[in-house]
Amino acid sequence: MTQIFTDEELKQFKSAQTEAFPSPVPTQIISNGEFTPSPQTEQQSQVEARIKQLADEYGKKQGISRRQFLGSASGMAAAFLAMNEVFGSLFMVNKAEAAEPERALVRATSLQDQFIFDDQTHFVHDDFKHDGLLNIPRFAADHWEAGLSREQLSLSDLKFQNYIRQIFLNSDTKIALLSGAPFDDPSWWFLANDQIRGAVESINKLAGTRRMYGHFVITPKQSGWMDEVDKVLETGHTDSWKAYTIGDPLTSTTKYPWRLDNEELMYPFYEKAVKAGVINLAIHKGLMPADYEKSWPEVWKHASAWDIGKAAKDWPEMNFIIYHACLRPAFELPDQALAEFEATGEIKWASDLARIPEEYGVNNVYADLGTCFANSATANPRFAAALLGTLIKGLGDDHVVWGTDSVWYGSPQWQIEALRRLEIPEDMQKKHGFAPLGPADGVVKNKIFGLNTAKLYKLDPEVAMHAVGSDGINGLKQEFTNSTDLRDNARYGYII
Repeated sequence: MTQIFTDEELKQFKSAQTEAFPSPVPTQIISNGEFTPSPQTEQQSQVEARIKQLADEYGKKQGISRRQFLGSASGMAAAFLAMNEVFGSLFMVNKAEAAEPERALVRATSLQDQFIFDDQTHFVHDDFKHDGLLNIPRFAADHWEAGLSREQLSLSDLKFQNYIRQIFLNSDTKIALLSGAPFDDPSWWFLANDQIRGAVESINKLAGTRRMYGHFVITPKQSGWMDEVDKVLETGHTDSWKAYTIGDPLTSTTKYPWRLDNEELMYPFYEKAVKAGVINLAIHKGLMPADYEKSWPEVWKHASAWDIGKAAKDWPEMNFIIYHACLRPAFELPDQALAEFEATGEIKWASDLARIPEEYGVNNVYADLGTCFANSATANPRFAAALLGTLIKGLGDDHVVWGTDSVWYGSPQWQIEALRRLEIPEDMQKKHGFAPLGPADGVVKNKIFGLNTAKLYKLDPEVAMHAVGSDGINGLKQEFTNSTDLRDNARYGYII
């Protein structure tokens, strides 16, 4: 987590959308603006080089260009083949998928009706004026591979129309939860709470069914925040809550850090939420810079897991959904973090989160995979496997939920494919007592992709899938699919 970059700081970054190699799977860390990305590692460079070789080889045989190949299902398979060659056999993929488009298409088609509920998505309102937010997509563009040039990038890529395109038309996501973030300066809010509600209602009206859920962002310690809670509870216009114990997520000088277990501040809120039946609270945790103790003095503690256990134990009726799995982010120094895990079995802060059920005797704490899975899978998929193994072992496979932080990162489809194919290596399973993740549409992954979140929101997946199969958005998706066979692989953010 860091401040929105200054013009001077931006000189060291490039746009992920315009400068990065348009790989189906990013070959560099992309930042969403809440943290500084690390340079491309030697292994990531090897992956990129190998993807290019495979794209040229298989693309030529199929009579298509490198870019066309990379936008196809075969191109996605080739990317995971390359990652296996460099990082070891972590992804379930075979050469036939890359070499034979029909095989790749059959697999993609067989999974397109999987129930996927993305519990963390974003876009900005039409009047958002802070071009500095483009440091998020520029950064991603420079680190994760993309398509446009820095000059072509605009705030429109982070707005409603592109959100619909990337989330619902360019991925297998069926249902999404729209989120926001608080800032000490109100003009920086991506979406005000009433705009989140308006967007949710508009998308559901367009669909003719329930495609969207929405947060109400709470701002503890700020003047009048409980009055706003009372107002939204009176109208019933929220599905759940969103909170940042760190205060402002983009500045270390924030005035409003707080704790979940502050009895005077937060317990009256929990009481009202429980009484109203709005019991899901998503909390941003983790995502701190490598020098967090120096650059975020004292404030950094509020992004750790230090306040979760007591609050969860005192309020068993509430569900505490910890965004980013509280990862302090290992993706800045992936090799070092992986080495630390291999030696100790510990992952900074995420392991603290995973231990909470055992230490506090609670069953109401969940880990969301937004950004932490994307960056870990990009930096070193073995570490992504370690992260998932740690979370599942500690929290249970029914307490890990799917989130992507898109549209900051473009279409979430590559993240979906990465989890579908990822498996925890056997040596890691044996050493740390991790259970296998299993097939793409097996019990564990189906729970993570959507069934766990469906339970949290009291949604029947079968009823939901029947509804979305013939709704207005599905009609748009079919038109979109018929008009193009290729993904654009566009990502938004910063690379270095």
